[in-house]
Amino acid sequence: MAKHHSDSSRNDPADCGIEVILPDWPAPPHIRAVTTTRRGGHSRTPYATLNLADHVGDRPERVAANRARLRQCLALPGEPAWLCQVHKTGVVEARGRRAAPEGDGSVAQDPGVVCAVLTADCLPVLLCDRAGRRVAALHAGWRGLSAGIIEAGVRALEIPGEDLLAWLGPAIGPNAFEVGPEVRQVFVADDARAAHSFQPSHGGRWMADIYQLARLRLSRLGVSAVYGGNYCTYTDAVRFYSYRSERTTGRMANLVWIDT
Repeated sequence: MAKHHSDSSRNDPADCGIEVILPDWPAPPHIRAVTTTRRGGHSRTPYATLNLADHVGDRPERVAANRARLRQCLALPGEPAWLCQVHKTGVVEARGRRAAPEGDGSVAQDPGVVCAVLTADCLPVLLCDRAGRRVAALHAGWRGLSAGIIEAGVRALEIPGEDLLAWLGPAIGPNAFEVGPEVRQVFVADDARAAHSFQPSHGGRWMADIYQLARLRLSRLGVSAVYGGNYCTYTDAVRFYSYRSERTTGRMANLVWIDT
């Protein structure tokens, strides 16, 4: 799988039918990263077709078949370190476990350990250092983002922000993410500059730019090398799952690992 294509949907080299997005970031050659789309799996409506979540009501055998296809198509070195995501700030060390630990991020420093987060509107943030020694995957919905999931992820990497690269994967876009005034207040109370990430909507509500909010958080940590942030899961139902628009739906996987 090529490392530095522009962000675009494309079939994997094995041509086994799934469609993925390869981050456009200047990561070292041995850093591998990918985001799945909803196309190329075994699940049926409303989870059609490449649902990789086992907690959304899809049939377990179809999720298992999708995960097996993912491993095969991407030639993964092992099963991704799946998490039980709870919209908080827990970041764990990715490693093989019988049960998925609770958390919204994971980090790894050993080759062949695949960090993974599942999303369907929330923002996936993939991180690595410029030398390719450590990687992380973070799940940043607005609750986790405001509570500090990005800060927790950078702390867990134990690498200065200026030495990190970040890629923002597919999330709900700024023209679709309508929130109440209480959401805006949470971010603005933390940093007045966050006000620029909200545009007025009707009835006192606001349109939020979760990509911009994440960039602000990263910049405060010294992370200036930030890529991606060009998608909208809500409006592109052909490629992406969207919880906000569909409610009962699947999840995409966002993976990063150090090649063996």
